[in-house]
Order: sequence, then C-alpha cells, then structure tokens
Amino acid sequence: MKAVRTVVQLLLEGGVKYIFGIPAGSVNAFFDELMDVPQIEPIIAKHEGAAAYMATAYAKHSKSLGVCIGCSGPGSTNLITGAANAMREHLPVLFLTGSVPRRTVGLNASQELDAVPLFQPVTKYSVSVQDPERLGIEVARAIQIAQSGIPGPVHVAMPIDVQLSEITSPVIPSFTHSQPLVPDEISIHIAATELLKRKRGFIFVGQGARHAVTELIQLAEMLNWPFVTTPQAKGLIPDSHPLHHGVFGFAGEEQASNLVQDPERDAVLIVGSSLGETATSNWNNHLTDQRYVVQIDTDSTVFNRVYKVNTPIHGDATLSLDAIIFELEQKGFKHKPYAHRAKDKLQSTYNELPFNTQNVLTTLQDSLPASTRYTIDIGEFMSYVIHYMSVRSADSFDINVHFGAMGSAIGSAIGWSLVDRSRPMVCVTGDGCFFMHGMEILTAIEYQLPIVFVVMNNARLGMVYHGHNLQYRRSHPRFEQSPIRISDMAQAIGIPSARVENMEQLYEWCQNKEEYKGPSIIEVALVDNNVPPMGDRVKFLSSFQR
Repeated sequence: MKAVRTVVQLLLEGGVKYIFGIPAGSVNAFFDELMDVPQIEPIIAKHEGAAAYMATAYAKHSKSLGVCIGCSGPGSTNLITGAANAMREHLPVLFLTGSVPRRTVGLNASQELDAVPLFQPVTKYSVSVQDPERLGIEVARAIQIAQSGIPGPVHVAMPIDVQLSEITSPVIPSFTHSQPLVPDEISIHIAATELLKRKRGFIFVGQGARHAVTELIQLAEMLNWPFVTTPQAKGLIPDSHPLHHGVFGFAGEEQASNLVQDPERDAVLIVGSSLGETATSNWNNHLTDQRYVVQIDTDSTVFNRVYKVNTPIHGDATLSLDAIIFELEQKGFKHKPYAHRAKDKLQSTYNELPFNTQNVLTTLQDSLPASTRYTIDIGEFMSYVIHYMSVRSADSFDINVHFGAMGSAIGSAIGWSLVDRSRPMVCVTGDGCFFMHGMEILTAIEYQLPIVFVVMNNARLGMVYHGHNLQYRRSHPRFEQSPIRISDMAQAIGIPSARVENMEQLYEWCQNKEEYKGPSIIEVALVDNNVPPMGDRVKFLSSFQR
C-alpha cells in the first residue's frame, strides 16, 4: 500500500465528503488515490486561496473538519491567508501540502519550499512527515489537534516520495472527532446565582454561539433579558424575536448602542465573543462598566484580556448555557417562549426609492425567500448589510469582519452551499473583491451550485476611498479605476447575468428573476458617495487628524 493511501483511508473513515484544492505534481499521488474513493469528492478551485475559504466555511457551517490541499511552493503560500482566517475563527481545517522529494531538498528543486515554519504562526500544528510509515499517523495526530481544545487549523507537508512509498505495515489510525469542552460546575453555579440577583441585564452574542442558538434564546426568555449580537454573529437569530436589539459594534444599530449604554443594565452575559475591535466599537468601555460580567468561551485567553470578567466560564457554549438553564429551573424558573414580531412592510414603492446601496440591498432581500443565506465580502457595502439588512431566518449571514480578507465571501458561498443545498445562497461582493477571486464562479458552474453573486460595482476600492476621505480628507485617484462591465464578462463565460443602473432595472430583475441550475450574477453599477453607516468607526477615522 502506498503511504498516501493511509491518509485517504483515514479521511474516508472520518466521514470527510469534500477536499478543496488544486491538483499539481507534488500532490497528484493523493488525487490519484481519490479515483478509487468516490465517497470523497474533490472540489477543484481556481486558486488555492479561494479553496482555503471554501474549506473554512465548510468547517464552520457543517461543524466538522474542513480539508484543503495545495502543491509545494506557490500552492502552499497561497493557502496561508486561508489558514490565518481559520485560525482567527477557531475552525478545524486540515491543510495538506505537497513537498519536493527528500533527496532534492537544498538542490534548488522546482517549487521547493519549507512550508512548515510559514504555517506555524497561523496554525495550531505544522509538520513535515519524513517517514512513510508515519504519514497516516501524523495526519491523524494533526486532525486530533485541530479538533481538540480550542479548534483551529493544522498543516501537514507530505514529500511526494513519502506519499508514493510502499509501506509494509500500514496503520490506519482512528479519526478523532471534536468533543465539546465541559464547563466547570462551580463556575456554572456561581454564574446562575449572580445572574438571578440582577434583574436588568442583557446578553452579548458572538459567533461562538453559532451552534447554541436554541439554548441562548431559551435563557434570554427565562431571564427576560434582551440581547445584541456582534457583526460576526449577525444572522444567528431572526430580528423578529422581541428580545433582539440588533447589532452592536462595527456598523451597529442605535437600538443596540442604547442598550449597551443604559446605566440601569447591571449585568452582561457574553457568549462566544473574543471582544475584539469590531465587536465592541473600538473597545467601548460602556460594555462592562459598572456591571457584573459573565463570559462563556472555549478560549480562556479571552477572559480579562480587555474587560474585567467576574465569572469566566471556560466551556462549550451549548453545554454552558444548558447548565445555567438547568440551575434556573432548579430554582423554579419556567421557560415561556415569546411570540415573534411581524415584519414591517415597505412604505414606498421601489421606483420611489433613491438608487443607493441601502435601497439596493434591502430591495434585493425583499425579493428573495426568507430562508436565503448570505455571505458578505469586505467593502463599503458590508456596513450597509450589517446596519440595514434584516435577519429573517436563523443562521443566514456569514460576515468575515474579523480577518477581513477581500474575496473570501466568494469561496465561502461555495463551501456553505455544499453543506446544505436546500437553502438559497447569495454572495454580496464588490468589484475589488471580484477581481481577486471572481473566477471561482467557474467552480460554482462546474458543481452546479445555484449561487446568486451580487457584485456592487463602483469602479473603486470603496471602503478604502471612504476611509481615506474620513481620515485624511482626500483619496488617491489610483484607488479608482476605469469601469468594467462585469455582467458582460459573465455572459462571455456562459453565466446568466444582469446589470442594473437604477431602481427601475433592479425592480424588473426582482420581478423576473429565474431559478438556475448553476450560478448567476447581478451587477449593480452604483457609485454611492454617502458615508457608509460604520457607526463609531466613522468618528474614529474622522477624528484621526484632530
């Protein structure tokens, strides 16, 4: 048996369905083995960076291991940004890279690169396997590290001669699945007791609560505490819940800000947020000031990092919330579900609305099913999405504010679509992002993924443009470019597309849109000179030179 077969067999036995990446000489032995394993489908991307975003999104939304592969040299370096993204989001992704034959190391071999030290700062574990007998064992160890403790990415470099070596005593190690971190009972008891003493607290929801929404809502309803979400957590809970007070942080809402700054709120329960810059409106001290603070997280390093925490709970969000609920029930609390609010109806017809980013995005959303999921790229439109687009069904937004990689939403839409094809998928991206990773629409074609790519085309780097004007009162003309008709590009490669230049054309698209077996593009040609609703970020940038 070839050594690489042990790796494929390990992934097969672990239930891995997809491997994202690009074939090349130093990993072709791996891809050749996949020919005999139809249960694992290779998703061949157009760029390794996009493949990494696909694997990361798949890990996030499937709650399982993502697997990504690239060749030695440039394939490895192209994966590093995606690994950094996965590290920032605490997502278990296995990055496999090829490597030149052992005997050629140091001889200026084609695509030679020692990738191990490059991956070390952005992974939990990075290793190059030199012994063919240990290849499967080392990959299994990496998987175990990826899924234990604080989840995160890992990297294994596989020299091509190691992959191809025949091994005499093949060992197929067991595939380790993630186990939730059980919280300490004493911390749970203290938290429940202290929360009961305070009648006017609120809950601060981060994306670490993604798989604990049911428990979170139940606890909020038992305590009758309102909650706000971070930008990363937008979409976890529908806006129709009466206790939902919107998004706090970057591009947040006034209702959420008022809640956080309410001096009568005497406690805050923080669930699954590392309390970074974008989540806290530049580390706003009102979040915890004069309040009893309980924080739940699997990463103990977030406790007391910026904000003092009275009771830290080091554990899985679902288990921790469930345990607090049990304590409350023991004290006689009953759960009474809340009735959801009806959605407000539009007061204006589409033709009466100005052609701006806010109205384009809300009009598009009004024309799509409530179950639609949205991946949101990095650009000025992102703040409009956070501030104005409503959450109509659970788990409906993926917004990568944390690491902020342009173009990441395009790959994320593909990875998320593969988790669940039954819900519609929309990727909101910009022309700058599209020019980085837009050719992944070809990947969506090849796998017949019906993703609607909404490209906000303003012929400039919009967020950079506004940021410089706020900070320096001027913007370099090279931040802008000659307009490109992206819809024409799409038509040239056989993708259904439309270009809208006013609200009437947008309304016509909404009325006549069709369902396609594959992807489609709607290009929104719009230069919006309004300052994006970035909340306190606007004040931060505009006061820089004062």
